[in-house]
Parts: sequence; structure tokens; C-alpha cells
Amino acid sequence: MRTALFLLVGSLLLAACLLLGRLFSGNYPGASYAATVAFIVVWLGVSSANLWVGVAKAGYTPADELPIFLLIFGLPALTAVILKWKFP
Repeated sequence: MRTALFLLVGSLLLAACLLLGRLFSGNYPGASYAATVAFIVVWLGVSSANLWVGVAKAGYTPADELPIFLLIFGLPALTAVILKWKFP
């Protein structure tokens, strides 16, 4: 359930970043690229914090948490890259 919530939050954050990129693209041509990069950096931080909580606080091993981290970070980040590639 927690993984699904993180994926939902990642999707909503991606949508917000892409919307901001579109809104500012009229004045700043590189806004959509900057929004995509900003999303990936912020999402890497959030995903890493979740990894740290799982290992340090919840007692999981890094080997247990790594696949979850890759899913939580990778799916929204890959979606962001594909959307940026398809809709420049």
C-alpha cells in the first residue's frame, strides 16, 4: 500500500512539474526541460529518504529495500523522461 501511495504522489508531483514547465515555456523556452530535471532531482531525494527510512527505521535490509527504491524512483522518472522525449 505504501508503495502505491508513493507512486501516486510521484505521478502527481510529475504532473505539477510538467504543468509548471508548460506555463513558463512561453517566457522561458527551456522551462519544460528544467521542470523535468527538477522533478527527477526532487524525486530522487524523496525516494532516497524512503529507502533510508526503510533501512534505518523499519529494519529492512538494503537488499530488501533496493527493488522497492528502484520501482518508486524508476517508474515516475522513466515516465518523466518518456513524456519529455515524446512531447518536447
